[in-house]
Amino acid sequence: MASKVLVPLCPGFEEMEAIILIDVLRRGKVEVVSVSKSKEPIIASRNTIHLADKTFSEVNPKDFDAIILPGGMNGTKNLMADGEIHSLLDAFHTSQKHIAAICAAPAVLRKLKIISKEDPYTAFPSTEDLAKGEGGKYTGKRIESHNHVHTSIGPGSAFEFALYILELLEGKSVLETVKQGLQLPHSE
Repeated sequence: MASKVLVPLCPGFEEMEAIILIDVLRRGKVEVVSVSKSKEPIIASRNTIHLADKTFSEVNPKDFDAIILPGGMNGTKNLMADGEIHSLLDAFHTSQKHIAAICAAPAVLRKLKIISKEDPYTAFPSTEDLAKGEGGKYTGKRIESHNHVHTSIGPGSAFEFALYILELLEGKSVLETVKQGLQLPHSE
């Protein structure tokens, strides 16, 4: 049975991060559900327009194996300000389900203390002030995992991060099949 992943889309989200993650996971037969506050179109960071699959009120965190937060400065600020997102993240954290965030979005996890004082994490370098004084030890790695929390550095790491999450959820053979179909450059 394939995993189910929730991806919240708030105004200002970074398109590459959200769409690459959704696309790669769906290629791996993961059921990905994008969610937003309403049924209205969402304007992303580069002014592209998107529709989420469902609204926050239509999903139950118990039905999902993971939640992934795309970054984007304004998207992250909107994630930080939304109580429904906080409730969803709290439910995933309490259940020790996978929580992932890329670019600026790890600041949300720091603010909510999902990334606590000594936990390693990574994020887009200039976003440190979004959760100033909050927890975590910044590593600057492209991908950082600690317990059930996974973070990545930015748009340029979106494919790596998506493949990392896919392997975590569905295993090496699904990862290899999807990777072959993407025709990404080989790392030597």
